[in-house]
Amino acid sequence: MQSRRKPRRENKSPQNLEMMRRAGLLVWEALHRVVAPMIRPGVTTREIDAAVERTFREHHALSLFKNYVPEGTNVPPFPAVTCISINEEVVHGIPGPRQLKEGDIVSIDTGCKLDGWCGDAAYTYPVGQVDPEVRRLLEVTQGVLDLAIGLMATASRWSQVAAEMEKYVKDHGFFVVEAFVGHGIGREMHEDPQVPNFVSDQLKKSGDFALEPGLVIAIEPMVNMGTKRVRTRPDRWTQVTADRRPSAHFEHSVAVTADGPYVLTAAPGKDRPTTSGGIHKSITLGETLNPP
Repeated sequence: MQSRRKPRRENKSPQNLEMMRRAGLLVWEALHRVVAPMIRPGVTTREIDAAVERTFREHHALSLFKNYVPEGTNVPPFPAVTCISINEEVVHGIPGPRQLKEGDIVSIDTGCKLDGWCGDAAYTYPVGQVDPEVRRLLEVTQGVLDLAIGLMATASRWSQVAAEMEKYVKDHGFFVVEAFVGHGIGREMHEDPQVPNFVSDQLKKSGDFALEPGLVIAIEPMVNMGTKRVRTRPDRWTQVTADRRPSAHFEHSVAVTADGPYVLTAAPGKDRPTTSGGIHKSITLGETLNPP
């Protein structure tokens, strides 16, 4: 989801982060305990969306997506609690009667507000057996998100992380989507700063920011197989690759703390890269990673 205007950035206290972790855990539960078992041929995207909506309602959480309208636009309100994007759909796919098929890939993006604090994450699932090159696309996209989180332990500015993300994707022969970027998150879904997965002139001139304790950002690389260009479907929400080849999307909400990155939408016990239970290795700038 993109917003034309964002609330001014406000660093979060440790107490704020624990409230955001509660929202993040609920998003994790929706994506991985509720949605994951439903990823099979014959299930409709509307059924997946309904299951996530029930989960949020049972926990008295508000959907961040349903009825959302980007400020300054005249697009219709988004009609669902999840964005579900299949194959060549990059982001903002609208759930409906479409059934998943063997060999599809499906990106589920969702977020909620719990007790006044937000969590936002996305995950791309394979449906059964997928083409090996499509599987590699998923691995590289998840790998570049893990890379970004690991680098946050040592980088001082976001531009350092973005440069390594862009290089990683290009080195694997894929393309970073530049039309959509991540964002700050806290009491609102979209806060400052904008969080690109690449280095642009705007980032170099005025968009860069320090990785300092209390910063919380949603990092969401979208990676295309054949081109960075995207197009908007007539529903005015769904974005598709210009060449109709597949796209993948992974996202976490991540806080910077004095002890390193804190992955607010990670699984229980997997939220700290520097702990034995963490899933994201702490990475030094310039370190060479093996392909995922």
